[in-house]
Amino acid sequence: MSSVELTWENFKDYVGKEIGVSSWHVVDQQKINDFAKTTGDNQWVHVDVERANRESPFGGTIAHGYLTLSLVAALSMEIGIAPKDTIAAFNYGLDKVRFLTPVKSGSKVRLRVALADLTPKDQGVLMKNICTLEVEGAPRPAMVAETLAMLIPGRPFR
Repeated sequence: MSSVELTWENFKDYVGKEIGVSSWHVVDQQKINDFAKTTGDNQWVHVDVERANRESPFGGTIAHGYLTLSLVAALSMEIGIAPKDTIAAFNYGLDKVRFLTPVKSGSKVRLRVALADLTPKDQGVLMKNICTLEVEGAPRPAMVAETLAMLIPGRPFR
């Protein structure tokens, strides 16, 4: 894992730059099954290992696109995308998401985050990041998402 040390004083300096990369995490069949159970998305390409091995163009089961997207929050926190004296960080939404490469069961993924923009708001700062979920050994990322988070600083942001 690598990341910069963000503070409210240096935050603006990182606009347009990478702010960190998470460690590698395995997306195993249990995680895929748990996600399917939680969401009710039980498509065979995700949960039926025997059929997916036999019929899937991917040679086995793959993670749900929304499962890969859901990893962004935890991996972003691992990277430390909020400056030190942030009181709170809230998911504000997404501007764009693209699923580019399937994540096969058992694959390792990591998140790379670049700070795209900071917009002061009434009580905080709206942070826009470009989040790229990489698959170990794959030539293209699994997903690229423009994420938005509302950060509440411990003191006024200038």
